[in-house]
Amino acid sequence: MIETAQRMKHFKTSVFTSLKELKKQYEKEHNQKTIDFSLGSPNITPDPQIMNVLAEAVEQPENYKYAVTALPQLIESIQKWYRNRYEVDLEKEEIVLLQGSQEALVNLPLIYCNEGDGILVPDPYYPVYVDAPKLAQADIIFTPLRRENNYLVDFSRITEEQRKSAKMMLVCYPNNPTGAAAPDSFYEELIRFAKENDILIVHDNAYSELVFDGKKGKSFLSFPGAKEVGVELNSFSKTYGMAGARLGVLVGNKKVIEAYRILKSNMDYGIFLPVQYAGIEALEHGGSAIQSTRQEYERRRDATVKAFHAAGWPIQPSEATMFIWALIPEQYKDCEQFAQELLKRTGIVVTPGTSFGPEGKRYVRIALVQDEQDILEAAKRLQTSGLFGQG
Repeated sequence: MIETAQRMKHFKTSVFTSLKELKKQYEKEHNQKTIDFSLGSPNITPDPQIMNVLAEAVEQPENYKYAVTALPQLIESIQKWYRNRYEVDLEKEEIVLLQGSQEALVNLPLIYCNEGDGILVPDPYYPVYVDAPKLAQADIIFTPLRRENNYLVDFSRITEEQRKSAKMMLVCYPNNPTGAAAPDSFYEELIRFAKENDILIVHDNAYSELVFDGKKGKSFLSFPGAKEVGVELNSFSKTYGMAGARLGVLVGNKKVIEAYRILKSNMDYGIFLPVQYAGIEALEHGGSAIQSTRQEYERRRDATVKAFHAAGWPIQPSEATMFIWALIPEQYKDCEQFAQELLKRTGIVVTPGTSFGPEGKRYVRIALVQDEQDILEAAKRLQTSGLFGQG
């Protein structure tokens, strides 16, 4: 058998695949369903009209041709949405469609990094943030996100050597997995940092519509100078419940977008046209669905924090996203031991924090993908588990 390339030695089976096997084992042994808070796959469906537009477009034979060029109506809808939502004006040359934002997270390091170039990556991180640099043979430079600093990047801790090495910086606010949101002052400092050190900023803005407690998510591009130093990713997955449809956008610096178009033109033939029509419907008429989706995630957050606290597990509410970054009880040596014990005793599945980097050792991520009924059932199981010295 032919051996795989050396770069493949960096990759292991996804943590979610491993958790799936443990779930099966629990259900077989206990004859009881697990309650899964691990994978951040939304269970809130798109607005019915978005699905209707998609279904109607699927029945049109002409929509099965290659979609090399994005529908002009969709590009115009993106321009209008960014203008109305963020007060950001985008030229058509500053927009490129994606098959989900993860596509660009993988490809941008391939476009800009040579072997040995540095990429500044938050820790904890969304897994592809480290997988993509490995594919590009770039060096990963971790920037720790810590509770005492509100999970913001501490620029003062980035050394001169790291600044010289870094060619790109990945930033995600609202943040997955910590649920933190960033203040205006952070973005202003980020742009100064990028200009002073000639670093390309890639801002992952997938959760800007899931900000709680009456606050509003922002765009990196709405801050002066942002287009000079970076690009932003935005997604239809969490905002409109279209995760499986795979539709996202890369917007911002015109030269970066141009380079991305060149690579993309050699790699794929565009986004399935019915998905593009659904995207237009979402942007033009899906505003009310955004509000109801946000409210539902906020209700789930509040219900989880309240019920789990009553069961003996005090956790801090997240500011945003569909996740809670929960500190584990002190008596457990690390998050993996706790997550396994939690599943073994209760059938509750969470993701160990180390799946998102070394800074996650004392945390697990709880995805708000279960209805309130299941949240309360999980709390009931916690109450009787003995995990927190009661039960």
